Amino acid sequence: MTSRPRQSGIGARLLLAQAVVLITGVATTVVIAAIVGPPLFREHLHRAGVPSNSMEEMHAEEAYTYATVLSVGGALAVSALTAIALMWYLSRRLQRSVTDVASAARAVADGRYDIRVAPPQLGDDFDALAGAFNQMATRLQTVDTTRRQLFGDLAHEIRTPVAVLDAYMEALEDGVRSLSSDTTAMLRDQTRRLVRFSEDLSALTQAEESPASMAFSWIGVDTLIDTATTTAHDRYRSKGVELVAATAAGLPRLWGDPQRLAQVLGNLLDNALRHTASGGRVEVRTATYDGSVTITVSDNGEGIAAKDLPHVFERFYRVDAARDREHGGAGIGLAIAKALVQAHGGSIAATSRGAGQGSEFTLTLPG
Repeated sequence: MTSRPRQSGIGARLLLAQAVVLITGVATTVVIAAIVGPPLFREHLHRAGVPSNSMEEMHAEEAYTYATVLSVGGALAVSALTAIALMWYLSRRLQRSVTDVASAARAVADGRYDIRVAPPQLGDDFDALAGAFNQMATRLQTVDTTRRQLFGDLAHEIRTPVAVLDAYMEALEDGVRSLSSDTTAMLRDQTRRLVRFSEDLSALTQAEESPASMAFSWIGVDTLIDTATTTAHDRYRSKGVELVAATAAGLPRLWGDPQRLAQVLGNLLDNALRHTASGGRVEVRTATYDGSVTITVSDNGEGIAAKDLPHVFERFYRVDAARDREHGGAGIGLAIAKALVQAHGGSIAATSRGAGQGSEFTLTLPG
């Protein structure tokens, strides 16, 4: 198999192109000076009264030829050297910039997502190329970091129920335990936890997909909140937590996916219920400002410490891991809510005055 001949780089090609332009310019100048210049000069001599074929005409033409050669030749030489020097400098910088980007691209292809390239300062186009490459590398680094963390979290989340199931199955096989109602309840609880975890993970994946996967339509805010609170009413009543909805009048309609927005409110209401003790209160409020609609879910429950507030929307983050596992949460309900709200062009934020002071989640959606 014959190897492909190596082609010259962009710097050499630019120098070659500049050399062709210079040679063409020199040749054109020489031809014009040799063909057009002498007849015009001779005609002006004749008009000035210099006899044809005289010694005066001959000396004048020789002087014109020498002057033309010296002036045009010197100008062409200086221009050519200056152009070649500048093009050599620019081509070297351009070649170095392209080489840096190519080397960085190979490094990224090998998994080194921390590589970055400096702006070559060759104009907005090349600086934009370097900026776009750095942005791509940053995104890839973020995706890779998230992927590693996600796989670690998945292994951690799955390990506990699988270990419990394995231990109970081994105990049943060895006769240490019998298949009692308590054992059956424990096995079902762990399997349900796995099923619930897989459903939550699937919901998170769908939430982080593009909005093209959603069915958008005009939604009434009152209808959206009534549906969400009605769905959660039985769970709140069984725990003894009061659920109150106070909607403002004259709210604009929302353009969004009704099922996904209902899922957001459902996750917020479930989160509030999970962290509010019996006898507590959860309130849903609405407001409008500058064409946007805000929906706030507040509770007087456990609250969130200041150190935990920046992380509550992260995947698998738990303010109290042991308590959340007991409640059966996988730690991705708020991450799902954030992804869905962002897919609708909105934002979501959490506030709390501290542990034991309750918490408040506010989502803002464009009207």
